Amino acid sequence: MKNNLILDKTFDFALEIVRTYKILVDEKREYVLSKQLLRSGTSIGANMREANLAISKKEFIAKAQIALKEASETEYWLQLLVRSSYLSNETQLISKANEIIRILTSIIKSSKENLNA
Repeated sequence: MKNNLILDKTFDFALEIVRTYKILVDEKREYVLSKQLLRSGTSIGANMREANLAISKKEFIAKAQIALKEASETEYWLQLLVRSSYLSNETQLISKANEIIRILTSIIKSSKENLNA
């Protein structure tokens, strides 16, 4: 697959989520919230890969919107894990989630504009 900013960013983000999940399970013995984080944090990139192979622009937008929802959910779990003291300070990971949210929002907006053009 050719270089694609959002695919690269979401893949790298998913790797960081997997590493964070391992820390939460192995060191903190936290199993419930960490599983939620793992599921939402890794599905962002998976949905964008599906979107990249969409048959239509509408399908692309739908998959991108799912990825956006997953990114927002991931940010929620990260904030909850920080506030509940399972993670000391994951501001870098939260910032990356916010960056992905901004990029996805922009992709969806421009895709919708192109759809209606």
